Amino acid sequence: MIVVVAGCLLVAGCAQTPPSNFYTLSSLRSDDDRGNGADPDGLTVALGPIALPQYLDRPQIVTRTSPNRLQLAEFDRWAEPFQEIFTRVLAENLSLLLDTDHIITLPTRRSRMTDYRVEVEVLRFDTEVSGRTQLATRWSIYGLDDEEPLVVRRTVHESSVSNANDFESIAAAMSRCLADLSREIAKTVSTMSA
Repeated sequence: MIVVVAGCLLVAGCAQTPPSNFYTLSSLRSDDDRGNGADPDGLTVALGPIALPQYLDRPQIVTRTSPNRLQLAEFDRWAEPFQEIFTRVLAENLSLLLDTDHIITLPTRRSRMTDYRVEVEVLRFDTEVSGRTQLATRWSIYGLDDEEPLVVRRTVHESSVSNANDFESIAAAMSRCLADLSREIAKTVSTMSA
């Protein structure tokens, strides 16, 4: 009996777990989104705070299997904390779209005065089993010394994937949604500063 139990433990110990796959979001690279080049004296935009729901605060990629059920992909993970990925890619996108190198992510020590501050609250950011990816946000833009926001918007951006188990496609769809949000924020900031 002891030999059988020991044999089972040995076989279980030798079983291999699948390797983990790591993903990130991608920033805009298209020449269609690029302006004439970053203006050294261009706008300074502070970005933050960025608030994400707690269900995204984990290494596993989260998919939605029903309106009230989420599934964690144990072996398909974000390469770094999702808050950091989201904030960095949004900052990169805004830098490109607004033609400025002066996107400051908060909290940080400010090295110069900002023209605008953008706050973003993510309400939902996931992919359903149907393949629909949705980014729902509420965002606000503040002026230099404003206590009250100049603009408050609630937006929903969607993209789709053909296979909700293809996590590389999910990361690409999420990147497209974040790019659409970036374009909307940049367009609003540009209009305000014109």
